[in-house]
Amino acid sequence: MAACLRDAEIVLRYISYSLLTGDGSVLNDRCLNGLKETYSALGVPTSNTVRAINIMKACAVAHIQNTNTQAQAGSKFSQAQVTEGDCSALASEAASYFDAAAAAIS
Repeated sequence: MAACLRDAEIVLRYISYSLLTGDGSVLNDRCLNGLKETYSALGVPTSNTVRAINIMKACAVAHIQNTNTQAQAGSKFSQAQVTEGDCSALASEAASYFDAAAAAIS
């Protein structure tokens, strides 16, 4: 479990780096390259990892678009006060990085 949480945190960190730089090469080069093979060698079920990445994607996109709700988050609900605007391009970019991560593991 600790290794899975660590890996999810690493994927999320590199997706954040990619968003900040506008370049997904760091995600591919330092995180995703060879990850599927590593999981296969260790016997890690990739379907669970892909599901975790898709959950992180849904959460990240909801936060970027400021559409998260208490129904989605439950007791941990927190909505930041932000300036309203069109963040669809940023949300789409973030979603593409999560999709790339899921595809690299699948």
